[in-house]
Amino acid sequence: MSVAELKTTGTRIEDDPYYEERVDLAAAFRMAARHNMHEAVANHFSLAVSDDGSKFLMNPCGRHFSRVRASELLLLDANDPTTMDQPNAPDPTAWCIHSSLHRNSPQARCLLHTHSKYALALSCLKDPAMLSIDQNTARYHGRIAYDDGFDGMGLGDEGERLGTLLGNKAVMMMGNHGVLMTASAVGHAFDELYYFEKACETLVTAYSTGKELSVLSDEIAEKTAQQWQSYPGLWENHWNALKEILDEEEPDYRT
Repeated sequence: MSVAELKTTGTRIEDDPYYEERVDLAAAFRMAARHNMHEAVANHFSLAVSDDGSKFLMNPCGRHFSRVRASELLLLDANDPTTMDQPNAPDPTAWCIHSSLHRNSPQARCLLHTHSKYALALSCLKDPAMLSIDQNTARYHGRIAYDDGFDGMGLGDEGERLGTLLGNKAVMMMGNHGVLMTASAVGHAFDELYYFEKACETLVTAYSTGKELSVLSDEIAEKTAQQWQSYPGLWENHWNALKEILDEEEPDYRT
């Protein structure tokens, strides 16, 4: 339900059946802006709210990440061919990519796509592999799908191609484009996105020295990745702390 609809009907946003999902997704936009993992009014986050993943929330066209509110998020249906003909249509590249991914990868409930500085830089290398050189880079060992078929902005067949490429991976390194992070919950996806950008920063910085990298063995990298996955309360604690900051400093994200 949009802000205009809420005002017209007198309905409180807190009564929306997806209110908590809206709050979490709005929080992700605000924190992405704070961490400079945004691109003005471009880039898009979405969250599936139906069991099959086809119905999802996503940011409205032209809204800056730092201003997004829970009530402004669009509720879309990936199987609705009239979506782009409606007055509150989403950004066309967002619709193309996210609707396809939600149709083809229902297990990827939350999708966070950014052109964040270091992830984008790594994606532009001839070999964009995330080498395991510390515990953050090792976190993504064996968890990344690599796309090397960039064919312009995400329009036309680009979305369907990306939608079938992800498979069972949690991360997609989009060649010459950025990163797509997926998870079952918004807080989990944001935690992964935060550490992925940190990992990319470490790797790009290490490359910039021109010195030979000390790359971990596959055995140690996999051991470290599994330790990340089983670490108790990791993403939950991070996410709760971030929302606590927003509740104190930008509580309007909930409205």
